[in-house]
Amino acid sequence: MKLRKRETAFGGGSVRKSNRGSFAAYAGIISYMIVLGIRIPISVVIGDAGIGLFAPAFELYTLTALFFTYGISRTMTGLIRYRMKREQYKNARKVFHTALKISALTALVIALVVVITSGFLAEDVFLEAMSRRALIAAAPAVVLAALISSLRGYFNGCGFGPLVAWSQYIEKTAMLIAGLIGGRISYEYGQKAAALLKNDSAASAYGAQGAIWGIVIAELITLIYLSVVFIFHTGTWKRQLMQDGGRRMESGGEITGMLIGNSIPMILVVLLSNLFMAVDQRFFNYCMNIKEMGGTRTAGWGSYYGKYAVLTGIGAALVCLAVQGSIGRIASSYDREEYRLMRERIGGAMKKLCIVAFPAAIYLAVLAESFITGLYRGEDSQAVSILRQGTVVILFYGAAWMFGQMMMKMRMIRELLFTLAAAFAVHILAAVLLVRNGHLGAEGILYSVILYTGVLAVLSFVLVGKRVGYKPELLYSVAFPAVSSAVSGLVILLLNKLLFGLLGALPTLLITCLIGTVIYMVLLILLHVINEGELLEMPLGRVWITIGRLFGVM
Repeated sequence: MKLRKRETAFGGGSVRKSNRGSFAAYAGIISYMIVLGIRIPISVVIGDAGIGLFAPAFELYTLTALFFTYGISRTMTGLIRYRMKREQYKNARKVFHTALKISALTALVIALVVVITSGFLAEDVFLEAMSRRALIAAAPAVVLAALISSLRGYFNGCGFGPLVAWSQYIEKTAMLIAGLIGGRISYEYGQKAAALLKNDSAASAYGAQGAIWGIVIAELITLIYLSVVFIFHTGTWKRQLMQDGGRRMESGGEITGMLIGNSIPMILVVLLSNLFMAVDQRFFNYCMNIKEMGGTRTAGWGSYYGKYAVLTGIGAALVCLAVQGSIGRIASSYDREEYRLMRERIGGAMKKLCIVAFPAAIYLAVLAESFITGLYRGEDSQAVSILRQGTVVILFYGAAWMFGQMMMKMRMIRELLFTLAAAFAVHILAAVLLVRNGHLGAEGILYSVILYTGVLAVLSFVLVGKRVGYKPELLYSVAFPAVSSAVSGLVILLLNKLLFGLLGALPTLLITCLIGTVIYMVLLILLHVINEGELLEMPLGRVWITIGRLFGVM
């Protein structure tokens, strides 16, 4: 999200780009990392089986939240921004009211359907009958997410990006705290119920339900915050309505048509890029039932969903964070038809991607046992094995995200939808062959995800490269970061073997990651892969410059 200096909706003030860049522009990615990280402590509280029952409801909530955020809300932002710039305040208000009504009505229908069909969804769709409690608890979160997305769309349209960013941080912080408290209280109650029912799964089911109720509470807190801010600004809004410069009042039908018509492509993007996790759980549960391993099925998926998916997801988000700042500059070059400059900026973004993605993937694979043992409760050999095999997803996802963002900025929506549809089809085919027919379980799911992200990365790279004539510089952008990562990875592998038994998992993680990263950055500087100016554009850039000067390499 590239935010520029503009007049605000209330009072005509301005917000400087420099204040927004580091705070609002990265809010989405940082919030996503927090959402992933929430699963770590929750899994400690309610266990792998609890996370396995938590997953269907959480995926349902996530999909619907993204549906409203990137569908109707994103479209509303553009429509309101256009009208506010032209002082068409009445039409801007009508856009907001229409979008709010559509979102609220759609959310209520979805929530009602979820409650009515919760048994069918749990037993026949996800093949996880005990997840019904959590699915029912997710219904109010769907409605609250729709209302929140409408308010955020309005504030974004009026130029209040930092306010929206604050609401995201408040939401995710509250989600972490409330989810933990709700999960713990419900899990402890569930243990008592399990003793009475003589069914150990009851504790996990109650724990998952409590964690989802925590998300509902967090959404309610966020909605209250945004509503209070909205109320405070109604006076200024009314004064602006009196100064309306619009020549024509748009009809509700016109606005509805624009909202729905412009939302459909983004809704398809959301579904094709986020539906795979829910589909994968269905394939996994079917495989485990066929193999007569239903007793370990729920905990098996909870381990995959709460460990591998979380750690690789955070690694991929770090890559996205590193290249986020380059996307807007690339798009501005494209809009000005400065294609040579655009290719240079794509090359710079590609270098940043590789600089972060290679060590993230290698370190996570090398330190898989330390990560799993240190961050979670107890050992999990399956999670360690899956993590070691699947960290290449970090590189693929980072590349797919970067070039996918470019495609949206360059208005290549058809190409983006084709890429997502092709990758999703490959993923489904692989899951059918490897999991449903081949009975590979979690490993089959992993290979399907690798294929999915790999196809996304390759196709998006090819299509963007073909559009602008971009060809990557392989030596400094790819080869040197890969070799430097491998060398530092070998060092931390040896350190991990030496220190793990002596110090334990967490101290070993801290020491090895710090030493490995310092070695890696020194190698990059010695090989002239990155200079001081490029370092300043990256997270913690000044820290690495200081380290480089300390070692005499800068």
